[in-house]
Amino acid sequence: MLKRLRIKFIAVIMSIVTVLFIVIFGFVLHFTTQNIQRESIQMMRAMVFRPPDAVPMGRPDNMPDNIRLPLFTVNISDDGKLTAFGSDLFDLNDETMLKKLVDAVEERKKDTGILPDYDLRYMRDENGFRKAIVFADISREKAMIKGFIRNSLIIGLIGYAAFFVISLLLAKWVTKPVEKTWNEQKQFIADASHELKTPLTVIMTNAEMMSDKSYSESDRDGFTKNILSTSKRMRGLVESLLELARLDNNRAAVKLATLDLSKLINDSILPFEPLFYENDMELATDIDDEISVEGDKDKLRQVMNILLDNALKYSDPADKATVKLKRQAANCVLSVSGLGTPLTKEELENIFKRFYRVDQARNDGQSYGLGLSIAESIVAEHNGKIWAESSNGYNTFYVSLPLTAKQE
Repeated sequence: MLKRLRIKFIAVIMSIVTVLFIVIFGFVLHFTTQNIQRESIQMMRAMVFRPPDAVPMGRPDNMPDNIRLPLFTVNISDDGKLTAFGSDLFDLNDETMLKKLVDAVEERKKDTGILPDYDLRYMRDENGFRKAIVFADISREKAMIKGFIRNSLIIGLIGYAAFFVISLLLAKWVTKPVEKTWNEQKQFIADASHELKTPLTVIMTNAEMMSDKSYSESDRDGFTKNILSTSKRMRGLVESLLELARLDNNRAAVKLATLDLSKLINDSILPFEPLFYENDMELATDIDDEISVEGDKDKLRQVMNILLDNALKYSDPADKATVKLKRQAANCVLSVSGLGTPLTKEELENIFKRFYRVDQARNDGQSYGLGLSIAESIVAEHNGKIWAESSNGYNTFYVSLPLTAKQE
C-alpha cells in the first residue's frame, strides 16, 4: 500500500513538472521565435525604405548599423527588369535565380512571408515610385532556434532528472507519517486481537467445563464466576478501545470550562486513599491552592485516575506515592511519583504507546497498556503535555497544562 502511495505521489509530482516544463518551454520558444522574427522584419523594413543607390551592389560596408542580417533587395522595373543589391553573400548576378524568387513571391498573397525552399524571408514593397522585394536569409534564425531547442532539452532533461530524485526523497518524507500510522495501526490490531483472544479463550473453556456433567455444582459456580470476571475485564478492554477510537476521531467533545484543578485533584485522590492504605502504601500530596485551567472536568479526572491507578499498581508497597501540583510560569505541572523498578530510556519513550507494558506489568492480568495512551490523548486535547521521568528509583509522570488567562 505504501509503495503504491509513493508511486502515485511521484507520478503526480512528475506529471506536474512535465506540464510546467512543457508550458514554460513553449512560452519561451514562442517569445524567442517572435523576437527573432520581429528583429528580422524590422531590419527588412529599414531596407525597404532606403533608396536603391544608398547601398551599392558589392558594398555591404555601407549597410546601416541596425541591419545585421544577410539580406538583399530586388527592384522590379515597369518593363520587368530585375536589379538587385545588398549583401555580397548572395549571387545577385544570377538573374534566373532572382526570377524564381520573384515569381515565388508573386504567387503569394501576403506582403511578408517565408520561402522555405530557399530559407528566405521576403517583404514586398509596392508604391507609385518603385516595386521592390527584400529578401533575408533565415538559416541563421533556424540555427539559433535549433540551438535553443537543443540547449533547452538538455537543461530540461537535467532538471527533470533532478526533480525525479527530489520527488523520490519527498515521497519518502511525505509518506513517513503515513507509514508510521500504518505500522501503528497494524500493531494496534494485532495487540487488540491478542488481548481479546485471551479472555475469549478463558470464557469458552469455562463454558465447556460447565457443560461437563462430571463437575460438581460448586465447580460450576466457580466456572460461572470465572466467566463473569473475565467478561468484566473484557468489557473494560472494549470500553478502553472505544475511548481511544473516540479520542482519535475527535468524536468525544471536549467541554471546556474554567475549573479549579486543585479541588479536582483533591477530590480525585479521596477514593484512592483507602486503596493505598489496603496496600500498606502512603499517599502524600503537595497541591497549590486555587489553580484554574480551561478544561473538561470528567476527562481531567480520568487522567488523574489513570495516573493514581498506575502508581498504585507499580509502586513498591513499602514506600509512598506523591502527588504534586505546582504553578510554573504560564502553566501548571501535575506530577505523580512512586518508588518502583526504574524505567529505562526506551521504556520512557514507549510507555505511552498502546498496549505497551513494562515487564512486571505483563503478567498481572489487570493492565492492558491503554491507560497512559488515553491519558496522553486527553492531555493533548487540552493543549498540554504529558511525559515520564525516572530518577533515583522513583518513576514520575508529569502533566503540564496552560493556566487560565487570569492566572498567567
